[in-house]
Order: sequence, then C-alpha cells, then structure tokens
Amino acid sequence: MDIVVVNFGSQWTHRIWRRLRDLGCETRIVDVSTPVEELDCDGLVLSGGAVRIGSGGEEEVGHAHDYLDKLERPILGICAGQQFIAMHFGGVSKPSENPEYGKVSIVVEDEDDLFKGIPKRFTAWASHNDEVVSFPGFKLLARSEKGVNHAIKHESKPIYGTLFHPEVEHTEYGEEIFKNFIGVCKG
Repeated sequence: MDIVVVNFGSQWTHRIWRRLRDLGCETRIVDVSTPVEELDCDGLVLSGGAVRIGSGGEEEVGHAHDYLDKLERPILGICAGQQFIAMHFGGVSKPSENPEYGKVSIVVEDEDDLFKGIPKRFTAWASHNDEVVSFPGFKLLARSEKGVNHAIKHESKPIYGTLFHPEVEHTEYGEEIFKNFIGVCKG
C-alpha cells in the first residue's frame, strides 16, 4: 500500500507521513509542484498548510488541480487540503465566523467509510481561520458543535476532506480514521 502525502506547507505534514508509515504504508512526502505523472500510488493525502485557500491562496497549490482531475485514486484533504478540494469542485471557502483552535467536539452526521466504527461524538484538534461553507457534489460527514463543516465526501468519488487534524495525538480516533482511509485505498 503506497500513499503519497502532498505538502501544502503544514507544520504537521511529517505527522501524516509518520501515521501512515506506522500503519504499514509505504509513504513519501512530495511538493505540490510534483507532476501528476510522477505519482504512482494507491492513495493521496493533501496536507493542511499555511496557504489560505479561502483568502486568495489558490495560486500556491501547484499541480493539485491535476491530482483531483487526473489521478483516479482515493484522496483525503486535511484542513487547507479539504478547503482546496471543495473549492476545486465549485464550493466556497471563506474566513470563518467561528475560527477554531485547539480541541473541538466533532459530531458525526454520516459515518460513510471514513468514520466507520468511530463514536458519533469525539474530540479533535482544529487550527483554522477559514472554513468550507458550500460544497456542491459532496455530502457532509461531520461538523463541530459550533456548526462548522468538518468532514465531507464526494458523492460519487472516493474523495474526502477533514477540517480537523486526524494526524495529531490530540484527535481521538485519528489512527482509526487513517486506517479507514487506508481501507478505502485498498478498495
């Protein structure tokens, strides 16, 4: 199982890589300037990052549009990665009315594959100024108690996004979320 982590500049990109490695995946970190033709993998994770997707940072995403259009593999976008995915498919991300930093309570609306076997409520780590407010072609999987959209899934493709960070120790069931994503990649 080979899952590539695309670095959008997150301080936690290496934690994503480590989580996947510790779960038995072959994994590597690549820059967003990596052409899609060089990504021979079973799945892809778009890390969070310093890029402000909802505030004009779209030019900093390199070849990421090609990843979504041409790479027919499961994809998980985390934080800025989630926002980029939603906007790529016509959604809207903008500065949050309720920015969340630190622990937030997540409410699972639809377990789908990503939240299989995970309680309907759990604590996760968030660190965001922007949020996805519209996501056509996607269904809502989870939100925070404040009503912020925290997890989405494309209606017909194995493309997921989380605003919270499943890679950090402060997120309950983060390992299980990655295991579930690996299961999707195994198909």
